[in-house]
Amino acid sequence: MKLALEQAREALEMGEIPIGAVVVAGGSIIARGHNMVETLSDPTAHAEMLALTSATESLGGKYLNDCTLYVTVEPCPMCAAALGWAQLGRLVYGAGDPKRGYSLFQPSLLHPKTQIKRGILEEECSRLMVDFFQSLR
Repeated sequence: MKLALEQAREALEMGEIPIGAVVVAGGSIIARGHNMVETLSDPTAHAEMLALTSATESLGGKYLNDCTLYVTVEPCPMCAAALGWAQLGRLVYGAGDPKRGYSLFQPSLLHPKTQIKRGILEEECSRLMVDFFQSLR
């Protein structure tokens, strides 16, 4: 999660919403990403989506059954659905997103076999988001 936080800080430096993601397979990092929505003028350029694309390219296939995605904020429905299609093995995230998080939707958009762990470095992940949005006001 600390590496995902580094990615989030990179996004912040670029003026992006500070969300970062890292994909791990077999104990090695195979992909990283951070929000690039503004930079690319692409509403789908979320940290998870960019990391997902990079991970599938790295593995040479569309499934991430044996991978863990670490992301600083709970994925949105778009990202969760993409992770579901990729059959992500494990999702670990820091801060929940009570307004736009995937967990607002039932049944879950994730693959049924995806293991989920919430609240890792939650305070630090949340603080980045709160500070970013307060700076806009």
